[in-house]
Amino acid sequence: MRRALLPLAGCIAALCAATALASPADTALTIGTPARAVWTPGVPMTFTFALERGDFVQGSLDGPAATLTLADTQGRPVRRLLGPTSLSRDFMFVAPASGQYRFVVEAGHGDVPGAVGGQPTPGAAYALRLARVIPAAAQQAVSDVPESPAILALSRTLAAGGNTGAFWRDAAARGTPLVEPLPQRKGAEAEVLLTFVWRGAQRNVRLLGSPAGDHDALTQLAGSDVWYHSYRVPATTRMSYQLAPDVPQAGDTPQQQRRAILATIQRDPLNPNSFPAGAPDAFAQKSVVELPGAPPQPWITPRAGVPAGTVTPFTLDSRILGEPRDVYLYRPAGAKPTALLVVFDAQAYLSLVPTQTILDNLIAEGRIPPTAALVVANPSAAARGAQLPPNPKFSDFLANELMPWAERQGLPARADRTVVAGSSYGGLAAAYAGMTHPERFGLVLSQSGSYWWGPGGAPDQPPTTGGWMMREFAQRPRLPLRFYLEAGLFEQGRGPINITATTRSLRDVLVAKGYPVTHAEFASGHDYLQWRGTLACGLMVLLGKKGPADPVRQAACPVLSSDEPQS
Repeated sequence: MRRALLPLAGCIAALCAATALASPADTALTIGTPARAVWTPGVPMTFTFALERGDFVQGSLDGPAATLTLADTQGRPVRRLLGPTSLSRDFMFVAPASGQYRFVVEAGHGDVPGAVGGQPTPGAAYALRLARVIPAAAQQAVSDVPESPAILALSRTLAAGGNTGAFWRDAAARGTPLVEPLPQRKGAEAEVLLTFVWRGAQRNVRLLGSPAGDHDALTQLAGSDVWYHSYRVPATTRMSYQLAPDVPQAGDTPQQQRRAILATIQRDPLNPNSFPAGAPDAFAQKSVVELPGAPPQPWITPRAGVPAGTVTPFTLDSRILGEPRDVYLYRPAGAKPTALLVVFDAQAYLSLVPTQTILDNLIAEGRIPPTAALVVANPSAAARGAQLPPNPKFSDFLANELMPWAERQGLPARADRTVVAGSSYGGLAAAYAGMTHPERFGLVLSQSGSYWWGPGGAPDQPPTTGGWMMREFAQRPRLPLRFYLEAGLFEQGRGPINITATTRSLRDVLVAKGYPVTHAEFASGHDYLQWRGTLACGLMVLLGKKGPADPVRQAACPVLSSDEPQS
């Protein structure tokens, strides 16, 4: 078992104090050459490099768990580039001003839930590499076309010799994105027009998390400082998004250019609603759209009087995987568990998705039985990408090492009371675990599962063929499994083989084979903001008692189709 957690805020404060001092140990960086340092406890490792305003910078940090902060010459933090729970060790940013910058590496924080790489030992080696720096003058611009009643009115104001001052004052007062009514079509779901805006970019603005499911470009209103893009969306929309002004032209391939958006992506400065709370800077936060018709998320907030369960970190040495694996064990308060949840991606499901709080509330209300949880961490982004897509070794680790270990901890292990759950690749892994080890995992909870996946496919690339999981279930005998499948309506971008379409396809195959399936779709994207609410929905479907209609649950968890009796 690990030592008690260090308060993260304290770590950040200590880092700021340390970086404010001139350090004789600063190491000068050279583009393309790794700069190496060895960790001494209590002493941050610092590297320096001079940049010009608008420079696009791409680099990486190799080594155990660490926080990488970009600071100015006086040691004032500019932004956090990597945190202890960052799976990827690559970073990108655009220099906000000309001058000397310091890259400050603070090792440790391995006890933060979901931290990658564990607590380093004194003498641990780190290597910081600047892969490339592209000056602003060498970058190219992109553009697009306009839309929206509010923008059209502004264009008339500009044509009459006015300016954008009143527009921006109104946007700041009302908050963004702009929400404009639309004529309602008979028999169709109610819709509104969302218009995302940005002020004052020089070359381009991109939107990550768009309702179109892609990195959409905003358009500059001619002769103004207004950039915008509009979408017709359901009035039930809940989504998070970020905006990226002046994205550098920093790649020769579409994939490289898509990733360059990470250099400037940040929350919307005119949107007062952000996620997650307590992020260190604007670059680490998303902005939130929750329209009045969005389903409520009543179980994600701690409540007075509800006893809190405990979360204890463990490290399992896996013979099957050939590496240690961090696992966080949740035990409910005051009752012996009779059901078990196994969920992947601890770095997200112990923070962005408040799994402990959700379980506390559902158990306290009697909506699910006392349920323990094993929250499984990823040692790295590479391991996640190799192990969560269908991987026999990882599935065998879950069934033959993790579950026997759980039994030794006194946890229930009946397959028909064990939920295996995850989102994205984690949803794919959950379905595969159920398919390959139904004797262990009888209940599959998939949130936006990556069912587009096929063997040999490149990560983050639109597939040309899909349906591997569907074919496997179609050709195998029916297994003793039940499913909760969900996807977002905004996950249909980047081609026909997308998460929304392939989730529907898997549902159809399972139903045809006679499996009990509950299927839900939401006006949302590939988004932890949505998944933190619907984790409770899946648990209630798979573990809750069937009975009379429950208005609270029905409001929070609308479904398209279900094997459950409907009242």
